[in-house]
Amino acid sequence: MLCRILTELKLLGTPVGIIVLSAGVGNDVVGWVLLALCVALVNASSGVTAVWILLTGLGYTLFLIFAVKPAFMYVLKRTRSLEEGPSQGIIALTLMIALTSSFFTGIIGIHPIFGAFLAGLICPHEGGFAIKVTEKIEDLVSTTFLPLYFALSGLSTNLGLLDSGLTWAYVIGVTCVAFFGKVIGATGAARANGLVWRESFTIGALMSCKGLVELIVLNIGLSANILSQRTFTIFVVMALVTTFVTTPLTAALYPPWYQKKLEAWKRGEIDWDTGKPSGGVEHDSAHDIIAVEKAEAHQFSKLLVYLRLDSMPGLLSLAALLGGANERASDDQAHSSTTSATPSSSRAASFSHPRHIKSTRLMSLHAVRLMPLTDRESSVMSVTDVSSLSILDPVVNTFRAFGRLHSVLVSGEVAIVPETYYADTLISRASDTNSSLILLPWSETGSMSEHQTLSTDGSRGGKLTPAAMAGQYADFVQQVLSSSREKHVALFVNNGFGGDTTATYRPRLLSRTITGISVVDDQEPHGYDNTSGVALTRQHKHRIFVPYFGSHDDRVAVRFVLQLARDPRVTVVLVHYKLPSQTEDNDMDLSLSPAATPASTHNNGSSNSTNKANTTVTESIPLHERHVAFVQAMRSSLPTDIAERVTLETTLCDESFNFEREIVERARAEIGRRTQDAGAGDLVVLGRNESSLHIHGGGDTCLGKIGTALLRANVEASLLVVQAAAAGRGR
Repeated sequence: MLCRILTELKLLGTPVGIIVLSAGVGNDVVGWVLLALCVALVNASSGVTAVWILLTGLGYTLFLIFAVKPAFMYVLKRTRSLEEGPSQGIIALTLMIALTSSFFTGIIGIHPIFGAFLAGLICPHEGGFAIKVTEKIEDLVSTTFLPLYFALSGLSTNLGLLDSGLTWAYVIGVTCVAFFGKVIGATGAARANGLVWRESFTIGALMSCKGLVELIVLNIGLSANILSQRTFTIFVVMALVTTFVTTPLTAALYPPWYQKKLEAWKRGEIDWDTGKPSGGVEHDSAHDIIAVEKAEAHQFSKLLVYLRLDSMPGLLSLAALLGGANERASDDQAHSSTTSATPSSSRAASFSHPRHIKSTRLMSLHAVRLMPLTDRESSVMSVTDVSSLSILDPVVNTFRAFGRLHSVLVSGEVAIVPETYYADTLISRASDTNSSLILLPWSETGSMSEHQTLSTDGSRGGKLTPAAMAGQYADFVQQVLSSSREKHVALFVNNGFGGDTTATYRPRLLSRTITGISVVDDQEPHGYDNTSGVALTRQHKHRIFVPYFGSHDDRVAVRFVLQLARDPRVTVVLVHYKLPSQTEDNDMDLSLSPAATPASTHNNGSSNSTNKANTTVTESIPLHERHVAFVQAMRSSLPTDIAERVTLETTLCDESFNFEREIVERARAEIGRRTQDAGAGDLVVLGRNESSLHIHGGGDTCLGKIGTALLRANVEASLLVVQAAAAGRGR
């Protein structure tokens, strides 16, 4: 019960949650020991018998730990149950140990439930074995045994016995003693160990929570005639009241805004009384705009990826372009120069020059796999073992292995939270990892489930139906888009991304010799250079089409695309759609030229004293001039090797220009240039919100109107829709 409350309040990973959970575990262990002692003393007819029962119980506990547990572990390792999960035979053996242990503790004078508790203690947790056993039996327990136990407790509770003012005084007194005893003791201990008062009171309120264990103890006391039925009823009412009051009291004492303020204060970032930064610099809208302007001049350094099993192929192909490609190209180029005497010119041109590679900072990816916290006990148990799941999860490990193979800096973790908290969890993780962009894959099924289905009701291969556009996953994405105030968000709709190849297979027998070993192939999977005798690497090419209108979302999308363009396999076509408000005397030629000069100079290292002046100058520049300056600066800053693969064009638009139709037609023209597997490696990248330009709003879906039009038109390309952080919109 306590673990579930902590998880639902998102306190499990906080210092408060760790302290409360650790103290709760210790409290339960001590309580079980005292319960066994109490029952043994009650059931014993004399003092000698009580000592005999206690010694027998202690000896049996040692027997389970030092004899039964090693034998049980030996059987589990021999049957590979720790790695592959328990079989029916192992489940039967586990239940036999629990039932036998209960039977033995029952006949020696201790309650049978204590024997089952000891059997649970020796059950190993390696490889999630305890969780897997719980998954096998929890349906029977939750649907049959647990309701019967609660029904038995309810039948034993007679509220009619609370029929006098004195009895209700006892109810109030017992409840107050139970509540304030825990609150005062836990609060004082927490405060004595350096926690602030509000944290300490939160720990005290959580420690006062009662749950199923309390009912078990009360029923044992009733069956052992330790408690009368009236006393049992009083304690049941106390347990219910203290349990129900825990969640609202904790939410009031320790709300999310207070947690963020406390964490910032502990890091020394703010002054506690005023809430202002410790350095005395206030954050206002002007400084926010300056920060966003500076951020636009820098590349993305870290991305947060929402890792889903059904979207892994497209995510892995996209991740391969985000880092390490230039490094691999450099290594391949060096290898080619040493092994081939006459390298082909086309192959040499496909790699970046080393002088550009040295200045490239690789992008790192942090993947988060979200798993739902359900009503099942196994789900709650998984929360306490989430660190092991982050290490052993096959999806996260696949992503890590892919990063190592492709020289991409990756990390990953598993988070188990209720589905209603998915969006908040991703945004929180992005802040914790200092990620500048959140990458969300579109659900292949249109739902939150990661399991593949044969149903055609959802989104398959990038083709969205009305049901999928208004489904559960679309609501989740919309929540992320509306809640992300400080982070950029990119929604990736996969349509076979990464499937194209430039290598042409020749299905014939090919015999060649590699380091003296004769090899015969039935096909040529990686191409083959007959002149140099060097096997060529299979190359996937990606053509990216970017419609640019000038909004902040578009500028972030262009920055992201230019980072992708550093991979030699990427070709970019960027079309600047000039609106009537932008078509003034400052039209420009967007043809790329290495000798192009920057349109404006950048003030590096400006002091804080000139920030407000710079902000005033920035805000005084008309919107259309900012669009032109951005494209000019982007053009002039491109390295030569990237500029050769980036095409910039300008399209003048009037009031009757149909953006959805024109962009769909242009996208089809740009991605349909290859006959073999056309569109499999292509990508359309666009900003989501162009409402500030009076083109159209963000759209009736989370993809925006243009993104929705591209998908409904069945354009054979994957789609990446970018929404910029709220701090820079409308500039």
